[in-house]
This record gives sequence, C-alpha cells and structure tokens, in this order.
Amino acid sequence: MPKVTHGRGCVYLIKYHIVWCTKYRHKVLQGQVEYELKAIIGEIAKDNNFIIEEMETDLDHIHLLISCSPQHHIPNIIKALKGVSARLLFKKFPELKKKLWGGHLWNPSYLVATVSENTEEQIREYIKGQKPI
Repeated sequence: MPKVTHGRGCVYLIKYHIVWCTKYRHKVLQGQVEYELKAIIGEIAKDNNFIIEEMETDLDHIHLLISCSPQHHIPNIIKALKGVSARLLFKKFPELKKKLWGGHLWNPSYLVATVSENTEEQIREYIKGQKPI
C-alpha cells in the first residue's frame, strides 16, 4: 500500500513528474552549476513544503518527481522552482548570462504529469536513468 499523508480534514497521495528545459536547449547544467541547481531546488521545496522524491538533470533539462499536498498549486510550484533557481544561479554564476541569449535560463514551457502508484517506480527509474554514462 502506498504511503498516504494525513492532512487537516483529508488524506492524500499526490505526486507529479515535472520536466523543463534550458532556454534554446543550451547545455549549461553541468559541474558546479548542476550541483548548485540541485541544492537550490531542494531549498525551494523545503521552503514551500513539498518533497522532491527524485531529481536528475541532463545538460539541458531537469526531471523532478515531487510529492505535495492538495493545497499546492502546480503553476505556483513551477514559478518558484524556475524563478528562484534562475535568479540564484545567475547571481552565483554571472557567466551563465553570457552563454544564454537574452539572459533567460529556462524555457517558459514545462511538462507536468500526475503519477499513480502503478507507474511511480517506472518514473523513478526513468529519472534516475537520465544521466548519460
């Protein structure tokens, strides 16, 4: 039985698979930038009371499996993740702006998919397998 969470007046199990890309698919998510991005995203999740269950990057995109409450609104989660991470990465790595046309780190679009307990393990393995060997 999947682990459900008890909230005030509800019991829930809500998970989303979220993916977004860098602007123009520039391959900048590597080395120290990748490390800092993962740390920043972990802090954003903590500050906004949702859980990052899995996270992996490739050179030009990031995959997340998050768990959240029914009170979380996905567009707000995405806005926090993309907006705060871009601002903090540009502050820590000003050279990133030179690599990106117009100074935007993230493409404005994203993918979000609900995850049922039947497909969760498949998505976990997919996310873990995103890093090329």
